[in-house]
Amino acid sequence: MASSFLSFSLLFISLCSADGFWYFATQRCDFNSSELKDMEYIESYYFNKVEFARFSSSVGEFVGYTELGLKQAQGWNKDKSILAVKRAEKERYCKTNVGNEYAYALTQSAKPYVRLQSVTPSAGKHQSMSVCSVFDFFPKLIKVSWFRDGQEVTSDVTSTDELADGDWFYQIHSHLEYTPRSGEKISCVVEHASLKEPLVTDWDPSMPESERNKIAIGASGLILGLILSLAGFIYYKTKARGRILVPSN
Repeated sequence: MASSFLSFSLLFISLCSADGFWYFATQRCDFNSSELKDMEYIESYYFNKVEFARFSSSVGEFVGYTELGLKQAQGWNKDKSILAVKRAEKERYCKTNVGNEYAYALTQSAKPYVRLQSVTPSAGKHQSMSVCSVFDFFPKLIKVSWFRDGQEVTSDVTSTDELADGDWFYQIHSHLEYTPRSGEKISCVVEHASLKEPLVTDWDPSMPESERNKIAIGASGLILGLILSLAGFIYYKTKARGRILVPSN
């Protein structure tokens, strides 16, 4: 989770009634951990949806982006008391709120979903390879195991690290190479904090998924062909009954 980029924002809006002009300011904390050194306090000022000035704790002073903003930032930077207050906001505002957000986030969890598929090994001593892909789980810690006829398999198993999706969720992929045996049962078992009991997903290794797809497509084509042939035969017989036979000389 340390690699995630997060933002905590608090928005203040004030409206100038004259001619409907809008002026508002935002405060936010950008952070990738709960450590103060990994936080940045940013306060932005807008007029009619255009940001004209900003204070950033990484810069330590105000920066202007428009003609109005340059003049405003110059005036604020001359006031040492204003700068002192803004420079203290990183610890006062960010540390407390980020700590609360982290504490809340760490108590949440998201259940994974599993997809099993068969692939052809690129090389090796085994004929088959099954891949157990686990998606959209949080927190990061997870265990993925393989079982063959009820016995855990530890050899010829390789797994990726937990891969961050960039949205607090993770994914992991585990590979099992094996030589198929008739009637055997292969299962991928996932253990995670979001699950009350291990999530077991069974795989039928009797036929690779690609072969099953080919058979399904072939069967569908055969059935369609039979339907078209039957329709043609019925049409021919109907036409034949409607003909008038003329005797030949």
